Amino acid sequence: MPEKHTQARNMVFPQIAKHAHSLLMKTIRKSNDRGHAQHGWLDSYHTFSFADYYDPNWMGFRALRVINDDLILPGMGFGTHPHRDMEIISYVLGGALQHRDSMGNGRIIKPGEFQYMAAGTGVEHSEFNPSRTEATRLLQIWIKPDAKGVKPRYAEKNLNAAETGKLHLVASKTGRDGSMEIHQDADLLLGKLESGQSVKHSLGKDRHAWVHVAEGEVTINGSKLTGGDAVALSDETSVDISASKPSQVLVFDLN
Repeated sequence: MPEKHTQARNMVFPQIAKHAHSLLMKTIRKSNDRGHAQHGWLDSYHTFSFADYYDPNWMGFRALRVINDDLILPGMGFGTHPHRDMEIISYVLGGALQHRDSMGNGRIIKPGEFQYMAAGTGVEHSEFNPSRTEATRLLQIWIKPDAKGVKPRYAEKNLNAAETGKLHLVASKTGRDGSMEIHQDADLLLGKLESGQSVKHSLGKDRHAWVHVAEGEVTINGSKLTGGDAVALSDETSVDISASKPSQVLVFDLN
C-alpha cells in the first residue's frame, strides 16, 4: 500500500499486538466485522487496523500485523511506494498481480502463488492488475520481523497444484521443507480442502494460531466459519479443520 494510505502501520502497540485475545482459548473474527475501504478501483477488507481503519482491539495478533483481502479492478493497482522493516507476503486467489521492485524483480503472480518481500532497510515496489477484463483478488499479509534493518530479499512459492486434504508449509523462520525463509519465528501453512476433507495441525507449548478462511466453509475447533472469517487460538494443543465446501485456509503458527 502507498505510504499515504498506511498511517496505521506505525501505530503498532506491541503489548496489544502480542497479547490481545490471548487470554481466551478461542476468539472469532467474523468477515463482516472487518474494516472496509472502497476506493473505486480497490475494494479492501482489513482484518486488523490499517490505513483509515483503526480499532485498538484489532492491532494484530502476536507478530501478525496485517491481513488485507483486496480486490483490484482491471488495469489498476498500487503505484511505486516504499516499505521498511516489514515481512510482506501476498497470496493471489484470482486474476493476476504484476510485481516490480527496486531489487530488480519483475513477475506476474498467478492464482495459487505466494510472493514474499523482506522490506528491511528499504524497498520500493509496485503491484498492478495486468488484465483488461478480469479483477485480481489477493491476500496481503504483513508480519513484524524479529530484527530491523535486514537486507531486503524476495522469494516466491507456487502452490497452485498443491495436494488437497493436506497442510503445506509456505513460510518459516528456517526455510525448512522448501518453505520461504522469513525474519520471524512464525510458520505459515496453506490448506486446500475439498468438501468432507479434514486436516490437523499440532501446536507446540506456548504457541498460538491464527487461522484465516480465504474461501469456502469450514469448521475449526468446533466453530463454523466461512470465507473472510478467522479464529485466534491460544492454549490449544491443535488446530482441527474440516471442510463442508471446497475451501482454502491459511494457518499462522506464532510464538
